[in-house]
Amino acid sequence: MTKDMVLSSSPSPLSHNATTQVVNMRIRSDIRELIDQAAQMQGKSRSEFMIEAARREAEDALLDQTLVRLDKQTYEQFVSLLDKPPMGSGFDRLMKADKPWVE
Repeated sequence: MTKDMVLSSSPSPLSHNATTQVVNMRIRSDIRELIDQAAQMQGKSRSEFMIEAARREAEDALLDQTLVRLDKQTYEQFVSLLDKPPMGSGFDRLMKADKPWVE
């Protein structure tokens, strides 16, 4: 978390929906203006825009760390595919391509 952002999560006294919570943030004015401009272009409120963007980022972060469970047969099939040597025209083309790290 950066020093520009301070989050607090507490039930809103004005909210009639007990499932929502308030999130307060400190944000530089130039970033707020950018968010407002993008939200307006999409016909959304600042809150709607920020919630959707934050939710997408959270889902992506979690999906990057997702554990996939396989039954034994599927796992063995997966491992056998990984153990096969690479081959095919795509692999050959990749191996012949210029390597930018080699002078």
